[in-house]
This record gives sequence, C-alpha cells and structure tokens, in this order.
Amino acid sequence: MYTSVLVINCGSSSIKYALVSERREDRIFGLAENLGSPEARIKGITTGGEALEISMPNADHEKALEIILERISHHNPQAIGHRVVHGGTLTKAELLTPEIIDRIREATPLAPLHNPAHLVGITATMRLFPELPQVAVFDTAFHQTMPAHAYRYALPKFLYTMHNVRRYGFHGTSHAYVSERGSELAGSFKQGGWLTAHLGNGSSTCAIWNGQSVDTSMGLTPLEGVVMGTRSGDVDPSIHRFLASNLGWDIYKIDKMLNNESGLLGLSDLSNDMRTLIEASEQGNEDATLAIEVFCYRLAKSLAALSCGLPQLNGLFFTGGIGENSAFIREKTVSYLPHFGFNLSKEKNDGLKRGTEGRIDVGNGPQIWVVPTDEEGRIAKETQSVVEQGVSAAVKKSDVVEEAVA
Repeated sequence: MYTSVLVINCGSSSIKYALVSERREDRIFGLAENLGSPEARIKGITTGGEALEISMPNADHEKALEIILERISHHNPQAIGHRVVHGGTLTKAELLTPEIIDRIREATPLAPLHNPAHLVGITATMRLFPELPQVAVFDTAFHQTMPAHAYRYALPKFLYTMHNVRRYGFHGTSHAYVSERGSELAGSFKQGGWLTAHLGNGSSTCAIWNGQSVDTSMGLTPLEGVVMGTRSGDVDPSIHRFLASNLGWDIYKIDKMLNNESGLLGLSDLSNDMRTLIEASEQGNEDATLAIEVFCYRLAKSLAALSCGLPQLNGLFFTGGIGENSAFIREKTVSYLPHFGFNLSKEKNDGLKRGTEGRIDVGNGPQIWVVPTDEEGRIAKETQSVVEQGVSAAVKKSDVVEEAVA
C-alpha cells in the first residue's frame, strides 16, 4: 500500500508540489516560483503547518526539485505523480515509460505552453530519483468518455483524423474529484446527472452522468468556454480576421490578448481577481459590475447548455477558489437559471465557511453543493492506483513464470 505520494505540477517558471499522505491535515505543500530569475524562491507549508520560504537565486527546475526532494526525502515518498495538462487521446493515468513520455511530447502542439514544462519536471525527477515509480495524470483523461457529438468540431474531417483537432476539455482531476465526492455526500455515489463549476483564474464547467464526463466547456485548448480571469472564453472565431485586417495584429498578438489580457481583467480594465472586482463594484465601479455580470451570465449559460447531455439533473457542484469562497457569485449564477428548479438557501449559502463543504439549497429541487476541490489528492490517488496495479501485474507474471519453470 502506497501511503505517501509526491505530486509535482511543473509550469514554465514554477513548480507546485505536495506530499500527500493518508491524512489531509498532514499534507506538505508549496510553490517554487520565478524559476530562472534572481527572485527564484520556494514558499510553502511544512510539517506541523509551519511556513517555509527559501531563496534560491537563478535556480532552474532541476535545482528547485533537488531542494524540494531533499527537504521531504525523510518522509519517504513511495511514488511521484505528475500533473500533465494534455494527454492527447490517452484515457487514464499512465506509468511513465519511454512510450508514454513520447506521447506527452507528441501532444505538445495541443498544449505548447504546458507540456514542455511538464516534460522538464519529468526528466528531472526521473534523473534524480530513478528508483521511484512515476506516473502521469492527465487533465484531459477524465473527459475521454465524451461522445463524439460532444467532442467533434464542425470542421473538415481530415483535421480530426490527421491532426487530432477536437474538443479535449481540462480541469479533469478537479471535475473527477468534485463529482465523486459530491455525489457521495448526496447519497448517490457516482450515480445520476450532475453539473460541476470549477471557478478560479481558469474556469470550466462539466456535465457528468453516472461518474463519467459527457461534456465540458473547454475544448482543444483551455481558452474555449466560460469567462475566466484573463481568458476570454468563447468569442467569434472571426475576431482574428477582424483584428488582423483592421488593427494589423498578428496571430501571436491576438492569441496573447485572448489568453492573458481578456476575461475579467479585460472587461473591468482593473483586475482578474474576483475579490477585487466585487469590492470595486460595491464602491460603484461600473466596469467591475459588468465584468461580474458577464462572468455569472456566461457561466449560467454554459451550465444550461451542458445540461443537454444529462438524462436527468440531480444537482450542481461549485468548486475552485471563486466557487468555494464567493457566496455572491454562487447566488448570482443560480439566479440566471430560473427554469431548472434550483432553490438556493441564502442563509446556508452566506453561512458556509471558507474552505468547507456543504449543501446550500433549501431541500427541494436539484441539489446545490459547495465541494472544495483536491486536485493533488486526486492525482495522488490515481498515481497510487496505477503503481499498485503495476505491482499486482508483476506479481502475477512472476507466478506464471514460476509455474512454467516448475
């Protein structure tokens, strides 16, 4: 039984890490940020909830991983789980082998900002800790159960068959964890139809039937879907031609604008932080008010659309930084869904403490829950499962060989 898993999530200039054990309160976690710069540092929480901060000027991913692993090596992690944004057509977590690493590399055109960073982390940890089993857990894998009518774009067929242009979806570890935990709380573990809203700087929605994803808001990339912190979400694809023809922008400038300068930030011209926008709106800032309205309306619109994939609707789960902590956003979003029979309890919604799970409807109609996500816990669980399956398979193979020899 693998009781301790190190979870690694490498970004282009950062590494999130967590040592996940059986008790969530014992978790060690942190962030190595600004890698490659004089401001490189590690900030986190160590044993007993003590704060940690280490300056490591100009450290790269490998140096940061050396420091991280040195500090937690005495906790004896028994496996390493890597979060990988894009797994292409891989449908489940996989033990890292040369073949799987090649497939992650092949999916790079679909996630050019993410997969190369993950490969850096994978290469470094495999070189530093070759004795530990390592597993890739893909953001896209949970959504591989979507039917073709949900994942195909209405584009020429060769783009799908020859270039893998299709909808993949993301935030899969979060949607999987929240729907599983939420349905368990609701007394119908992995049964029925549920909508999930993962709301943060990156946001997405998902429709889940009997524990499987049947549709989601993100597509080929994480840009498609609802309004996010700095991402636009859905826009008319012809905006590229309009901006190129009228403003002379090239594809890279347009892409940067849609991913980094749009969403809540673009609408408000103030901030991508919902807390800042709510405060500004309360003080009369009309742009902040509009940004909030657009965010909630587009979110409700997405949830309503995804409900088409469910034979029945049992309820809705909110999660992510905004979904877990903003009663105001939850209330406003539900108010845009009057035809679904949701009956939000204002008292329960407003009274839910930060970071806690709970039901926030009045008790009739589709259920509404707040379920704090645990992506690291989900990655650790999938890593543990893959490693234990590998050990079991190896034991069975050894037994067969011994029987044959005998």
